[in-house]
Amino acid sequence: MNINWNDLLTALALVLIIEGLLPFAVPSKLKEVYQSLLQMPDKSLRRLGLGSMVAGLVLLFLI
Repeated sequence: MNINWNDLLTALALVLIIEGLLPFAVPSKLKEVYQSLLQMPDKSLRRLGLGSMVAGLVLLFLI
């Protein structure tokens, strides 16, 4: 299997850009979201993470 490093690094760069949007744009709101995440039970956080991964896989498959 031949890895296209350019595509991999491009994807990583996009992840970093997207991850940085909220802290840059609305840091106070992000703190509120983090506080609410701390209050959520582990089971709910796992479901949220699983849903996010499944959505990402579906999107990747469609692309």
